[in-house]
This record gives sequence, structure tokens and C-alpha cells, in this order.
Amino acid sequence: MNRTKTVVNVQTNGHGVVSRRGFVGSMAASFGLSGLGWTDLMAASADDLRNRKMSVIVLWMQGGPSQFETFDPKPGHQNGMETKAIDTAVPGIQIAEGWGKTAAMMKDIAVIRSMTSKEGNHQRATYALHTGYVPTGTVKHPSFGSLCAAELGEKDFDLPQIVAVGAQQVAGAGAGFLGVAYEPFSVENPLEMPSNLVAPVDSSRFNRRLDVLGRLENAGFAKNAGADRVREHQALYKQTAGMVLSPRVRAFNLDDEPSELRDAYGRNPFGQGCLLARRLVEQGVTFIEVRSNGWDMHRGLKETMSKNASQVDPGFATLIQDLKQRGMLETTLVVWMGEFGRTPKINPNGGRDHYPRAFNVAAAGGGVKGGQVIGKTSDDGSEVKDSPVSIQDLLRTFCKTLKIDPAKENVSPQGRPLKIVDGGKLVTSLLA
Repeated sequence: MNRTKTVVNVQTNGHGVVSRRGFVGSMAASFGLSGLGWTDLMAASADDLRNRKMSVIVLWMQGGPSQFETFDPKPGHQNGMETKAIDTAVPGIQIAEGWGKTAAMMKDIAVIRSMTSKEGNHQRATYALHTGYVPTGTVKHPSFGSLCAAELGEKDFDLPQIVAVGAQQVAGAGAGFLGVAYEPFSVENPLEMPSNLVAPVDSSRFNRRLDVLGRLENAGFAKNAGADRVREHQALYKQTAGMVLSPRVRAFNLDDEPSELRDAYGRNPFGQGCLLARRLVEQGVTFIEVRSNGWDMHRGLKETMSKNASQVDPGFATLIQDLKQRGMLETTLVVWMGEFGRTPKINPNGGRDHYPRAFNVAAAGGGVKGGQVIGKTSDDGSEVKDSPVSIQDLLRTFCKTLKIDPAKENVSPQGRPLKIVDGGKLVTSLLA
């Protein structure tokens, strides 16, 4: 099936850079989006799906979710508080109460209970989970998502190859020195079509404006040592126009989905963000991160956990089920994680504090062997007792499932070659 596509680059100003969201907003203000022919143009054939490269969906629990109240409960121990363990679809595997829908999908999920790191600060730990590196003052590392977009994404695609869903700002989630072409396109509220993609004028009027702008730039700035900036700017307008005019942009409109399915995901930003992620993968987007806030539970853990789980549990479980039913799970890696875990002991405010020594991650699809638990923590949850997994181990293993060479080097602006993943070993038990 032949397709006309353009790359979506982002971010320029008088000095060459602005935000993707602001740039697309200025573009969208120039033309309309009616008459897209969504059904005919967007229907992907079975052959397309089978031949499509891998995609990744990260479900990011901002703040650091407690392993005790998610996938490594300790019933019967005082550190486990009152949290009960529930059975899952896999005999012998139990997870915390409140995650019943996820428990029903456990045959497709692998839980790593032996994650460990040294970073207990939110910003540093988030940066490390997103890039595989600790932050430095000299290098802004590209996120793993941006690297996946660069390695796996089609170069002539007309949607962003990396999308972030949620209003939260996340350390290390940007393109770093890879450049603006791999910055995530931000969707603050998946319940609404992004306002910067809705436009009041038609394409012919927009093209006239582009022509005037081009003549002004070529006549002025380009002749005053600004030729490179002008070329970048003009290419950016052309490429972003391809996105806003693309019929695929309707992937951001969830109104096309059956009401029953939207209900199953959950009528909240996280649940609908998971549904949006599936729609974007369906159209060929490489990497989507859906963010859930409010996991930094230093106080009132029981009440806050119940609220958060009630939204994330159906979103996570329905996403896996939906991908599986559509034949997309094998080529879509789904990862649930946060920046660290929580302390074994409850603090005086009824919460748990930061604890990077032992935490959990869950993964499904995309070459992951589901229906298993990897690693083990001590009875009190204070330390990893078996099969410790570092951040580098995790990312190197994800590279294996995605067919990305972790040793490939990108050169920083300082001339320093940096591997996609520096160090780490394969977690072979995670691989299908």
C-alpha cells in the first residue's frame, strides 16, 4: 500500500529552537482538518501489522510506586501493613489487592521483583530510568524512548515517532543531543483532541502564507549569515504541515472508539491515555509514554494507593488485552514502572519513603515471556535476595527484544561517543 508521508520535526525560533507543541500550534492555526476519510485511509492491513517494526508503550508511575502495594506484597509481615495478596491467572503468583484486572492478565505479564539502583532522588532516579545514565552537568543524554524512535521509526513518517501522554514533566524524557526530531510530542489531556492540531483555515490559504514567509526569509535573514537556520525553519514548516494535514492525526481522537471499550480502559486521563497509546501504535508510532501522577506516597498511602490503582489497574490490563486481541502484543513491548520503590517500614505519617534498593517492574508483549516472576526480595522486603536486576540490565534486555544494538554509539556535542546502553547484562529469563 503506497503512502505519502513526511517527517515531523519540531522546535525552531529566531535562534533555531522552540517547543514542538508551540510550533505545531502555530502551524495548526493556519489550516483546517476536515474531510480526512479516516476509515478508508487509516485501515491497516494484516500484512502491514505483521511486517511492522516493534513499538514500545511505557506506563510511567511518577513518584515511585510501592512494591508492597503493587506486585510484591508481604502479607503476614508487619511491613506489609494490611495489604492482602490476591491470586492471579498463574497458579502460585500473587499480587496486591486492588489489582484484580491485572491479575487476570498475568499469563501475559512478567513481574521483576528484584530491581535495584542507588538513586533515591526523584529527578536523578527518573533520569536514570529514562536514559540509562546518571545526570551530569555536561551531557544531556537522549531518553531510551528517543533512541527507540531513532532506531526503529520510519524516517518518512507523518506522525511523531515519540509521544508523551500526561501533563507531568519528566526528567530525562527528552531527545537530549539527538536533536529536536526526536523530542516527544506532548498530549496533556488524552480526553480531548490536542488543540494545537485543530485549525480554522484551509490548506490553500496556509500555502500562500508559507510562500510569503519563505520569500521574506530568503530575502532577508538567509542573506545575513542565516541560510542554515532558514533551511531548518522551512523544512520544519513543511514537515509539520505533513503531520497536521495527515489523516492519521485522527488517531488522537478517541471518539472513534466504542463506548464499551473506552469504559473498560477507564474514563480518566490515564485509562484514556492507554487507549490513545494503542491507537498510536496501530498507526505506526514507535514509542509512547503514558504518565500517572501521585505515587510519591509519604503520607496517606492506603487511601492514595486505592485511588491510583483503581485507575491504573483497568488501564494496564485492558491495554494488554486489547493489544492481544488485535494481534499487536507480540510486536508491542508494554512496560509498567516508576523511578524507585518505597521503604519497607511505614513512616509516622502512614506512608512510605523513597527506596531504590528493591523495587518492581512489570512487562508484557514485545518478546517478553509472560506468566512469571523474576527475582525475589527478603521476607521483610528490605533487600533483593535473588537475581538482582539493574537499570542497565533492564534496558539492555529491552534492546534485545526490540532488536536494537545496545552498543551502538551516538556522539555528544562534546565529541564523546555514548552507547545506547553502557554496561548491564541480559536478563535471559525475561526473554520469550
